[in-house]
Amino acid sequence: MDKSSEEIKKELDQEVRNTLELRRTAKEAKRYKLLMRITALIALILIMIVAAAYAISYFYSKFGSFTVKVDKYDMVQQGLTLSETPDYNISQSVLNADIVYNMTNISGDDIPVTVDQINGTHNGESYIAYTFYLINAGDDKITYEGEMVIENVTKDVDEAIRVAVYKNGEKKVYGKTKSNGRGKEGDCDETFLSSTVVMKTKTEKFAANSKDKYTVVIWLEGNDPDCVDKIVGGTIKFGMNFRIVEST
Repeated sequence: MDKSSEEIKKELDQEVRNTLELRRTAKEAKRYKLLMRITALIALILIMIVAAAYAISYFYSKFGSFTVKVDKYDMVQQGLTLSETPDYNISQSVLNADIVYNMTNISGDDIPVTVDQINGTHNGESYIAYTFYLINAGDDKITYEGEMVIENVTKDVDEAIRVAVYKNGEKKVYGKTKSNGRGKEGDCDETFLSSTVVMKTKTEKFAANSKDKYTVVIWLEGNDPDCVDKIVGGTIKFGMNFRIVEST
């Protein structure tokens, strides 16, 4: 039985719809594949960013970095701030000194006598040197305290470490008590206060707009009897923390 023209038209219309549907499905599949590729690329970029941030954080937290902090409440409420220069535009509560990789032992006498005359990071080949300013940017007269702590150490490298702290030009060198327990090393002014605390400082009646200048120098003292092969590959991280204890 021959098909009527109406049936033939319906079949043609159906074929056209099927063709259009196939084309639409193909386009959707292509669009989906493209979207998945873009999503995968974005995910890869994010993973790389996170990995890089983790690596930076890891190295800063493990390998010889020096971090300075002020209490965030003291910065926000009292205006106590940090800066690498005596003039500043932005209040900062955290500063990080650059890392020195593969530090070798030297003598403290090898460090330039003008080491405290340069702002910010100015490391030598085998020592960390960092100058910063603690600034009272508030309106009140305050008293603040600060302490330097050992945040991480491996392979007893702290046995031969020296830390020189210059406060407004006045220098003091700190080191661990002699391993035999008989007081401070000959090149040190004072011993570490404990196994984790290097030193403490305090400034009273710190007026508005006042600035205290600090330079911290860290090195391995080659003349220390404990500077031996067993500490090779050791790492150490220091932090210096400040807080207000009184405000008037």
